[in-house]
Amino acid sequence: MGERDVEHEWHEWQRRRWRAVSAPYGTAALRHTHWLTTHPTEFAGAPGRWRLQSGAVVGDSLPNGDSPRLAPGDELEFDVVRLRAFERDGSLALRIIDPDAPSRTSLDGIEVYRFSPERIVTGRFTPAAVGATLDITSVDGHASSGVLGGTIALEIDGVPVSLTVTRDSNGLSAVLADATSGDESYRFRFLRVAEPDADGAVVVDFNRAYLPPCAFSDEYVCPLPPPGNRWPVALRAGERLAVRHPHADLSSEAAA
Repeated sequence: MGERDVEHEWHEWQRRRWRAVSAPYGTAALRHTHWLTTHPTEFAGAPGRWRLQSGAVVGDSLPNGDSPRLAPGDELEFDVVRLRAFERDGSLALRIIDPDAPSRTSLDGIEVYRFSPERIVTGRFTPAAVGATLDITSVDGHASSGVLGGTIALEIDGVPVSLTVTRDSNGLSAVLADATSGDESYRFRFLRVAEPDADGAVVVDFNRAYLPPCAFSDEYVCPLPPPGNRWPVALRAGERLAVRHPHADLSSEAAA
């Protein structure tokens, strides 16, 4: 595939990203994440009362008389909002996806760095031992572990760096920060990584670095970069920042 084809695919990827983030029930529309107990409780943005029971999210006293039971990942539409069951390490939450959430309605776009062929880098992949894990801390301080995929040795602007990657059902991925993070770009970014070839060579396209969900709504619980993925180099590639209306006020989220 030629350089123009690669850049064309990148522009298409950017359009898909914007649609996924800005859609009425997309990434930016998360208004609340309510962590549940066994005690039925009323929550902002949700009808009735909600509790956890036997690994499911259960609703009581809904206006329509239903008593829904949602397994993690299940959704229910009620009026204009979408209710989604969310699970993390055995804890359950009810998420409120609302097209009218200020986190969505204030969003104008995603600022990106210009496509750079120089930011498509070939590295050397070293797989982790079978069963190896990585300690993960989320933005809310929650500690957990993930399946360690391995490390990728790279050189960025003449500086040797190592990218720690985890593995899930979708393949290899990384959370990283660089010298631009928290200043000209969001404080960290996500990146999907292609599978290495039989010799361990792997192509890493930093033009595909993308903003985590918590860049669009504070109600997400994104993982932070591990210590080895905080680099001193300025990685000017991929998505930079969520662009909002000049006078956008997200403070109404907490009170909604």
